[in-house]
Amino acid sequence: MLSRRLGIGRTPIREALQRLARERLVTILPRRGVIVSDINVKSQLRLLEARREVERLVARSAARRASAEERKQFAEIAERFERSALQNDDTMFMRVDRMFNDLSVSAARNEFAAGAMGLMQALSRRFWYHHYKQAADLPETAQLHADIARAIAAADESAAAAATDRLLDQIEFFTRATVSAES
Repeated sequence: MLSRRLGIGRTPIREALQRLARERLVTILPRRGVIVSDINVKSQLRLLEARREVERLVARSAARRASAEERKQFAEIAERFERSALQNDDTMFMRVDRMFNDLSVSAARNEFAAGAMGLMQALSRRFWYHHYKQAADLPETAQLHADIARAIAAADESAAAAATDRLLDQIEFFTRATVSAES
């Protein structure tokens, strides 16, 4: 059906669905179809355990390895995060967050951490988009991201790791708050 509707072959459709399944975004039910995977708190908390370790590595590595131009970009991103916090602008925050994530994994110069972060950030972003209006503190989240960006811009590995831990603490708090917000 997708092949006919989109006007492309079955192979690219099958490969795309298999990739989405590997990324845990859909579940393939043999001979029955495909469904969008559940978004649940328990899975998100397990994801955050792994994300904390990898994201701390990315932040420390970016602080150590970023070029002068990348450090300048991190400083500009920190200012944009702070602007989104002051304006409580979720659209600006989401755009800056994407830039921050891309620059962080690029500056870290670790293709394995980049691959892991890509998957984890996609799943975390999906959870956040689904729940942020009911339980998130956007200004605080934006400021915590700005703190990481500033630490990386300053080449301060320990500050980048500590700021990352504060962000992940807040994301974990947010994740748990979605349970009480849904009740």
